[in-house]
Amino acid sequence: MDEPSMPSPVPPPVPASAPPPGAAPVTGPPAPPVPLVELLASQDLGLRRIAGPADADLLWVHTSEMADPYPYLLGGELLLSAGVLLTDPDRYVARLVEAGAAALGFGVRPVHESVPDALVEACDRYGLPLLEVPPATPFTAIARAVWRLMAEARHRELRRVARAQQALSTAAARPDPVPAVLHQLAAQLGGRAVLLTAGGEESRAAGRPLAPATASALARLARVVARERPGSPASATDSHGDAHLAAYALGGGEGLVLGLATGRRESGDHTVAGIAVVLLSLLTAPHQGADAAGRSAALVRMLLGASPAEAAPLLGPEGPWTVIHARRTDGAPADALTVGALGASLGSALVDAGRGAGDAVRVLVPGPGGPEEPGSGAVALPAIAPQPGWTLGVSAPTPVTALDAADTLAARALAHAEATRAPLTVDAPARGLAALIPPDQAAAHARTLLAPLTEPLADTLRCWLSLHGNWDRTAVALAVHRNTVRQRVGRCAALLDVDLDDMDVRAELWFALRHGWGGGGDRRP
Repeated sequence: MDEPSMPSPVPPPVPASAPPPGAAPVTGPPAPPVPLVELLASQDLGLRRIAGPADADLLWVHTSEMADPYPYLLGGELLLSAGVLLTDPDRYVARLVEAGAAALGFGVRPVHESVPDALVEACDRYGLPLLEVPPATPFTAIARAVWRLMAEARHRELRRVARAQQALSTAAARPDPVPAVLHQLAAQLGGRAVLLTAGGEESRAAGRPLAPATASALARLARVVARERPGSPASATDSHGDAHLAAYALGGGEGLVLGLATGRRESGDHTVAGIAVVLLSLLTAPHQGADAAGRSAALVRMLLGASPAEAAPLLGPEGPWTVIHARRTDGAPADALTVGALGASLGSALVDAGRGAGDAVRVLVPGPGGPEEPGSGAVALPAIAPQPGWTLGVSAPTPVTALDAADTLAARALAHAEATRAPLTVDAPARGLAALIPPDQAAAHARTLLAPLTEPLADTLRCWLSLHGNWDRTAVALAVHRNTVRQRVGRCAALLDVDLDDMDVRAELWFALRHGWGGGGDRRP
């Protein structure tokens, strides 16, 4: 099985208690370790543990008949020997333990008829697993069995990581991507996943709750990796009681840390955590480009009294801007992380979450814009994709000096999308025959034609016409009762003295409402 392609910019966690300076850590092979119990379960080998503990992880298999193989060991080996030069079992075992050997396999015959009692006693004393290798079992068969078990473990790990990557990526595309990723990560690792601030305060969490002492230990570990201090490590591990703790600094520049607490550590855990770190870093990043300073300067100038026209040159060369109004499809309130994730998906950090639970989220996206065809004068529609779990209303690209009008059009587009249950509605600019009439003339005609109407009546008529005279959808879009819609539309017909069942009348009123009343022309006070 090929190894799945995945981002892995996260270095392996370092223990909170680092090794002494200059100590070279042992790097294992590119495969998970093999538990000793799995090797002993291979009945065709006939191995038998006769001393030492049963728990050990095998990283290598090495055969040596030297009296002291210490200089040639890396640590984690199953050392196989027939005891050709074995003279001092106590020192021999002590040196193996000092070198970090995982276990000793002793072959009986032809050198020794049985495993020496002194060797058994030494292995029990130093805590080194001792295996008896029967005469019919070649050392190469044991090595082959270990490599086979490693390959199987590697295959299981790759499959597990591939499944976790798919599950986490799917979670990142959900309406609430940050909590969804944390929930999936906790499920994959069988523990708790927590998003912590640089100070160790819990922002979001998923999985089994932690005991207060364990949660405090994880918060302390988060402060170790929080990137508010120069030289902070990218990740760190520790333990507290039976819990294994890990903390990873996110790359979003917000000082956030991913904390993990699991009851066990399995091969592939770090890779799975690394995938989650990449996704969460992208979801929580502010996504401000190199032009962020210019935009900030423009905002400051406008706050200090400058007009939009004066601030426009500082907003960069992107050209038109697109205003987006968004509301959760399920009606749930949108918190800061969810709103930030929406802005990241739309490619903008300019997001306003609104003042109340029912307010629409507003996003200001630079571009796209420009003529669709050279010399056509038509403005390209924004390339905004629907967002899962959201209903969007999108304005046509507009210059910064007309953002207030674009904001109104985006709100209307959102109301239209909600009424028609569409994931996205774009307020398209004037095209075709309508584009041939100068905007000032269209506005003048609209003022004259619609003069008898108040603004609420005109807005109701515009919405009703845009929804093809559907009473129920208009009521949904305006958040009023359908009888109110009927009364207002009837009042409009009476004030204008027109027959709203006449298609010519509807077309003329729609043109006036669409291109004169709040649609780019003057708006009534």
